Amino acid sequence: MMFERPEWEHFRQRIAQLPMSAQWWKRILLGNAMDVDMDGTARVLLSPELRAAAGLQKEIMMLGMGNHFEIWDKAAYETQEALEMQKDMPDVFKEFSF
Repeated sequence: MMFERPEWEHFRQRIAQLPMSAQWWKRILLGNAMDVDMDGTARVLLSPELRAAAGLQKEIMMLGMGNHFEIWDKAAYETQEALEMQKDMPDVFKEFSF
């Protein structure tokens, strides 16, 4: 996931408040976070460590999720999307108006 700084601070606070039973996930989510920069052509530069941890290969997809972006390996996303599209739409969407 990628957040703008104010959204990250809100997310970070929520994670930090989780109980001790979630300590390892707190370490994973907070301990591996790092700042990223944009280059002169507005590309986001992800470290090799982040790319490896997220399983990112050559092509990626950034999906806008409201207050953050999800970063996916393109092939992995397309595979997961195809699997999800074969399932029924979740009940929460049955009364949702598009």
